[in-house]
Amino acid sequence: MQINRLFEIVYSLLNKKTLTAKELSERLEVSVRTIYRDIETLSCAGIPVYMRKGKGGGISLLENFVLNKTVLSDTEQNEILTALQTLNVINYPNVDLVISKLGALFNKSNYNWIDVDFSHWGSKDQGSFNLLKTAIVKTRVISFDYFSSYGEKTIRTIEPLQLLFKDKAWYLKSFCLSKQAHRTFKLTRMKNVVISEIVFKRKLPLELVNETTREIKYNESNLKLRLNPCVAYRVYDEFDENEIVKNADGSFEVSVTYPENEWVYGYILSFGSFAEVIEPKHIKDIVIERLEETLKQYKK
Repeated sequence: MQINRLFEIVYSLLNKKTLTAKELSERLEVSVRTIYRDIETLSCAGIPVYMRKGKGGGISLLENFVLNKTVLSDTEQNEILTALQTLNVINYPNVDLVISKLGALFNKSNYNWIDVDFSHWGSKDQGSFNLLKTAIVKTRVISFDYFSSYGEKTIRTIEPLQLLFKDKAWYLKSFCLSKQAHRTFKLTRMKNVVISEIVFKRKLPLELVNETTREIKYNESNLKLRLNPCVAYRVYDEFDENEIVKNADGSFEVSVTYPENEWVYGYILSFGSFAEVIEPKHIKDIVIERLEETLKQYKK
C-alpha cells in the first residue's frame, strides 16, 4: 500500500505541481503525519521533493523533474499519447485518466492536439462502430443484414477481424461463415448487427492485413464534369487538386475516374442543376434519362 501511495504522491505532484500535506492526506485518505513520512521516504529515495512554508507554500517537485525509468524516447512518448488520444473516439474506458497520467509522467502538456468523431454533425450516434470494435476485441461471431450495391438483402454470419477506413468510408474485414471465405463489408450497408456468445480463434491472414477493399468490380469511366461556382465547397471537399481546373468564369471542370454504376449516376445528380456531364456521352445520356424519369414522377 505504501508503494502505491508513494507513486500516487509523485503522480499528483507531477500533475498539480504544488499540493499541501492536507490536500494529499484527503486525496489518499491518510493522516497528515503519514504524508510527511511519505515525503521523507521519497526524498531518501532520491526523488527531488521539497516543502515550502507560508502562503502559497506546499509540497512540490523540482521543476522539469520527469520519471526517468522509462526506456521510451521523446518521440515514442508523443506517439503513445497520440495513439491513446484517438481511442477517445471509441469511448475506450478510462482512457482520459491514462492519458492524463502518462502526460504527467512524460512531462507533456500539449498531447491533446487531435480529436476524432465518427458521428454525423448534430448527432453523437456512432452507429455499429463500437459494437464491431467490441466483437473484434472479444473475438465474437456477429450476424447482420447486409445490402449489396444492387440493393439485395442477405443475412450474414461472420467472424469480424479488422476495421478499415478507405476513401471516406469504413469497412469490416472478416471471415464469412456461410461463404467459407474472407469477405469485406461496408459498414453503412450493415444493419441490425448482433453479437453472439460464440468465440472464434481465427486471425486475419498476413496477406490481407494491408489489402484494400475488394468489392464488386465495375468498368471504370473517365468522367469530365462542369460544376457551377456555387458548389465550390463540394469541389474542394470531394476532388483532388490535380483533378480540378478553374475556368475564367469561376466554374470548375473536374476530370476523375470512377467505377461506372448506379452510384456514379446518383452522385452526378446530387449536384442538381449545378453539374453538367461533358463526357463521356453515354453517361450524359443516362443522366438525362434519369432526369426525365424523375420529372415524370412529378407530372402524374
